[in-house]
This record gives sequence, C-alpha cells and structure tokens, in this order.
Amino acid sequence: MTAELVRGQNHPLSQVRLEVRVSAGRPVVAGATLSDEQGRVRGVEWVAHPGTPTLPGLEVSQQAAADHRLAFDLDALPPAVHRVSVLLALPTGIGGPVRFGAVAAPFVAVTGLDGTEIASFTLTGLDAETAVIALELYRRQGAWKVRAVGQGYAGGLAELLTDQGLPEARRLAGAIDEAVSQGLARSVSAPPPRTPDAADRSRQTAASTPASDQQRTGPGPESASGSTPPAPPPYDLPGPAAPPAGQPGGSAQPDPSAVTQPSAPAAGGPIDYSHPRRQTTAPPPPPPTAPPAEPGQPARPVAGDATGWSMDERLYNQVWGMFEDLARTVAAYRSAIDFADSRMERELDQALSDPRSRIGGAGDAAREAARAKHAALADQARAALDRDLAQLTAEAEVVEPALPIAYASWDNPVWHGYRPPMEIPMAVRVGDLSLPESGTLSIPMLLRLPLERGLWIDSGRSASDGTLADADQVRRLAMDTAVAHAARLLAVYPAGEFTVHVIDAAGAGAPALAPLVRSGVLAGPPAVGAAGVTDVLARLTQRVDLVQMALRGGAADSLPPGLDTAEQLLIVNDFPHGFDDRAVTRLRYLADEGPAVGVHLMMVADREDASVYGPLLDPLWRSLLRITPVPDDHLADPWVGHAWTFEPALLPAGSEVMERVLAQVAAARRPGNR
Repeated sequence: MTAELVRGQNHPLSQVRLEVRVSAGRPVVAGATLSDEQGRVRGVEWVAHPGTPTLPGLEVSQQAAADHRLAFDLDALPPAVHRVSVLLALPTGIGGPVRFGAVAAPFVAVTGLDGTEIASFTLTGLDAETAVIALELYRRQGAWKVRAVGQGYAGGLAELLTDQGLPEARRLAGAIDEAVSQGLARSVSAPPPRTPDAADRSRQTAASTPASDQQRTGPGPESASGSTPPAPPPYDLPGPAAPPAGQPGGSAQPDPSAVTQPSAPAAGGPIDYSHPRRQTTAPPPPPPTAPPAEPGQPARPVAGDATGWSMDERLYNQVWGMFEDLARTVAAYRSAIDFADSRMERELDQALSDPRSRIGGAGDAAREAARAKHAALADQARAALDRDLAQLTAEAEVVEPALPIAYASWDNPVWHGYRPPMEIPMAVRVGDLSLPESGTLSIPMLLRLPLERGLWIDSGRSASDGTLADADQVRRLAMDTAVAHAARLLAVYPAGEFTVHVIDAAGAGAPALAPLVRSGVLAGPPAVGAAGVTDVLARLTQRVDLVQMALRGGAADSLPPGLDTAEQLLIVNDFPHGFDDRAVTRLRYLADEGPAVGVHLMMVADREDASVYGPLLDPLWRSLLRITPVPDDHLADPWVGHAWTFEPALLPAGSEVMERVLAQVAAARRPGNR
C-alpha cells in the first residue's frame, strides 16, 4: 500500500533497488546529492546532474523534462554516504516558468523496480522557489528510510548546493544550467536547429500506449489498448515504457509541452539516427553502445540502447521509446499540416476581405502567395516526418532481430532455438501498432506480465469490413488468434507455471484448438455443453475464493495441497453459447477478481451475440482489453489522440513453429523434467 507522505514525514524502505519518479507538468531539472553523516556534500563528485548523470549507486536524467525516472541501488552507494537528496530545479534561459509557484505542484513517488509505489509526496506550497529538495533517502541504524522534505530555495541551485555545504556550489550550478540550456547532457547528438516555421509547429504529444475505445491501461506499448487504467506503464505504458509503457506502477506520462519537432535535414544529407528525448544510459550492467561513427556521420542505432537492469528490460524500454517517438513525430506532422491549412485560410480570408483585391492581379498574387507558403510548410513538415520515419525504421531493423522470445514475432528466427525459460519475462507481444503516416513501420505492442486484465478477441463483423461473407472467416481468425496468444504465453512462462483451460461449448473451435489439444498442454479437454461450462467455471471460481481468503488471512502457505498455484488462463469461445445466468455471473466474477490472484480470461466473442443480456454485460466488456483478429484502427491514446491500427501477432501461413514450441513445452512439463 502506497504511503502518501506530507512534509517532514518518513517511511521505511524494504528495498534497496528503487526508482524515484517525478511528474512536474513542465520541464524541470532532476538531480541528486550524496551527503555524509553531517549532511555535508563533500565535493562536486557527490552531485548527480544532467552533466554527470551517473554516480555509483544512482542515475539521474540527462536533460530537463516534465517526467523523470531516477534509478537507485542503495547498497552500491559509497560507505560514507548516509543521505541522498533528490533535487528539482527550473531550467534557466529557455523561456519557461521562473518560479515553482507558477506551475502545478510536482509529484514524486518512490517505487520498486516493478513499478509498485512505496511512498509518494506532492510538493505543495511552493511560490518564489526555483529549486527544491523533494525527498531524501537516509540511512538510520543500518536501515534506509525516505523522508518528504519539500524545502525550496529562491536562489536556485546555487543556494541549495551552498546550503548543503558544497564550496563550489555557484560554479557547479552554472555548469548545470549551461549543460541543460545547450543540450550538452544529451546522450545522442541533437537534431539540426529548427527554422522559425518549424518551431511554430510544436504540438502537445505525450505518447503512451493507446487505449481501447479511448481508454488506457498503462504506460508502454502494451498500454496501447485498454479501457480502464491498471494500477501501474508503459508501455507498465510503457510505455514507453510504457512502456511502458508502458509499465505498471503509476509512472508519470511524458510532458507534452517539452516536445518539439526537429527540422528536416538538408537535401541529400545523411539520416540522423539520434533520438532527442531518448535516454540511453543504464544502470549496471551497461547497455551495448554503438560503434564509433565516422566523422560527420550520425551514430547507428543499437539494440538494447535504453535504460534497464537487464537486456530484456532495456529492449522493452527501447520499444516503448520507439512508440513514443513515432507518436510524437506524427503528432508534430499533423500539427504542422493543421497550422499550414489554418494559415492559408486566414491569408485567403484577408485577401478576399478587401473588395478592391478580389479581382485583378493583386488578388491573384495574394492567393498564389498563400498557396505557396502552404506548400512550403507542408513540404517542410513532410521532410521532417520522412527523416524521423527513416530513423525509426533503421532502429526497428536493428531491434526486431534482437528481441527475445516473449517480444519476438512468430517469424523471428529466435523461435527455432526455443528452450523453456527459467524466469517470467517482463512482457509478451500480442501484435503490432502503426499509424497511417508510418507506412511499413510498426511498433511491437507489448503487454506486461502477469496480465492485469483479460483479453477480448472480437469475432464480430465490427472487426472486419462488415460484410456477411467475412463473418465466418473472422470467427476462425479470432480463434486462431486466441490459440496463438495462448501458445505464446505457455512458451514464455517457466514449465508448469502457466495452465490453460478452454470452454468451447458448441465445439466450433475444435480445428483451431487442435495444436493445443494434440500437444497435451491443456489442463484438460476443452469443456463442451452447459455441464462442461458449469464445471470449469465452478473450479476456477473456487480457486479465486481460496486464494483470496488465504491472502486476506495472511495464510498463503495454507492452501490445499492439490491446488494448482500456476497462473491460470481460461479461453472462452462462442460466448454466450452454453451459459446460463449463473454461469454469466461467475464469468463476470472471474473477469473482475481473477487477475489479482492469477486467473485470467480470454474471450473469443461477438458482443452482438450477447445483446440479449443488455447492459448487464457492459462491465464485463469494459474490463477486458479488446483486440481484433484482423488489422483494425480501434485503439486510441488519450494523450495525442492518434487512432492506432492494431495487427495481431499471427503465425505465417504453413509455419510449424508453434507445434514444435508446444511439443517442447509439453515435454518440459512432464514429471522428471521440471
């Protein structure tokens, strides 16, 4: 449970590897200072800031931004360090706010590496201050605690650092301001300077994963299609971590006001592969780095060139960053076109408002000038978009082959070397996301594991082009999609830690379910008829009740010996065939309560088939993440407003990869092999 701190309150920390997440609403500089037992900073080498973002045991952001994620490993700090102060400051010389009283109250949260909030603090009551100590992590009798501080300084970083006993405070504060204002702390080279017209085209964009039917699940690419936010992206969100996400854990979203669209490169110039807002340094172990570029050439993209404690986490964050970059650059392009259109209309209206200029050479010249300006702005915006798309495409070509099993497409060669894993991955791929302007470029859509909500694979005509001839085909594709997702989940979980049940009351899904049945990876034969539906739902409902009671009573070790403690997935095909009112109630219960105790739902259904229940099932559909078996632009993110096209992750025609993978999963689950 998150501790919501007030100024001066402290809270114990049960973990030593932490993140401090900052959401300020406007770009701020984030940093940290190390202090000894007397609270004194011994030198500039004990200050982490955008110019020196990494110190032993901690890493801060490399530039001013509205949202930050600072990484800490308290056990890796020097022994002389007894206090770590988290600092926030308003950047100078960029035309932004000059005091914290003019911006929304910053919010900081201490989280675990999985995104779970431990403590949070909202810095209220600030006025003329330009720098503030938000939190401090301190060691007391061998244990670490966090304290909400909220101490502001009107004199900025210089006054703050002086108060902490740093002799070189003013010189260091000036160096930090200089690094931020000139972008010297960027981990990759900055894009070419923008022209004034391009600068006018900045647009508010903070891409997180889209949310189904205009609602989101969390940060990260996996957040790209939810209907209710999880408790995170992420990417989760990612996003971009979302991830996350995309990422669970309540990570703050990137600040739209901090995003600007770089200008197009000169004609015939090289492609710039840099990412202006992508943070590329990581805590130990360090990520791979690009080979040195030739003089005058930009660095080539590298797989895993993002923050994270493992390669899987770095790749997850990199995918989330690519999602953010695509959303941002398309938003800037659309904003630029909107600006060009409105400017042309305004100039044409002005030219036509004077009766003397409506006819004759002056009027024609004014109209031609307005159209020429519009064409110039549109061409400039398109050039910038093409440059960014080329950059992202080059990165995707490097990242896609390097993705692990859980993130890889079914045609990735990594599946040919499949071995059952020993650990649960961070996320799993369910499809790809693209925008109309992105051409062939698509971004993997990753969902964080364990699943925080069920999946609804829409088998209705709304998922196709709406013709009756396609209805049966879409139903078959929907079941194929469900089987592919179930097979992937079985493959990415360690042997015996994921169990799949199937309800196919009418037996219509038998051809699609054949690979799961033949391989023997199901918990039992698919349930058919009303009796089978009742039996499966009763067993899973009982499991949810038992686990909930054990957890609430603090007796998790007292579960019945025969209870399967693995994560459970229930695939329901052709709902509501075979369901009576009691079965529908149990299904809703599993959808609501199951994910928290490891019981997940995958519905293959057409909502129109269940219309007889009316609004009774509306909460059920809203609780599930809707995806489609065919490409469809039903996903939308509420930050930028893009309508993202989702394409499911299906096997190539004639591929036998899934059968081989399921055979290995079944072999690993046999007694004696686990």
